[in-house]
Amino acid sequence: MAALLFLLDTLLSLSQFVVLLRLLLQWARADFRNPLLRAIVQLSNPLLVPLRRVLPAIGRLDTASVLIVLALALLRAYVPVLLHLSEPLPLLALAVKAALGLLVTLLWIYFYAIFLYAMLSLIAPGTYSPAQALLTTLCEPVLRPLRRLIPPLANLDLSPLWAGILIIALLKLLP
Repeated sequence: MAALLFLLDTLLSLSQFVVLLRLLLQWARADFRNPLLRAIVQLSNPLLVPLRRVLPAIGRLDTASVLIVLALALLRAYVPVLLHLSEPLPLLALAVKAALGLLVTLLWIYFYAIFLYAMLSLIAPGTYSPAQALLTTLCEPVLRPLRRLIPPLANLDLSPLWAGILIIALLKLLP
């Protein structure tokens, strides 16, 4: 049973990661001609396209993506109950567990994105790659406010370091 729980949780978390990443990149107004972003779109389309026919977007908010992300978070929280590995939770406790799981996933996405963004800027500064463009689009809205607060030290941008520290601190605060 533990192996089945691992497989289901991994499948659901990867699906949630792809749809959440697509949603974040839509909000950041990423260039959807990027080959990596096209791969994310192709991976998430089987889940989103049928629902988009029913749920239209509200302004910049892709309601189908939001609904899928929330449904996957709830399903991830409920899978142990379905497999009889834990006791059933009240609806409110299940919703809180799903919301916390979604928040943790979001924070880890940003932590790793900022880490990769910083590493790529050290390894190949000033060059173009699809990964660099995608990471820049995703990380700049988070790093820009930190750059206003933290000036560069000897032309070294420390905002990714402080963003990582803040994200880990937030993760430590969550249960």
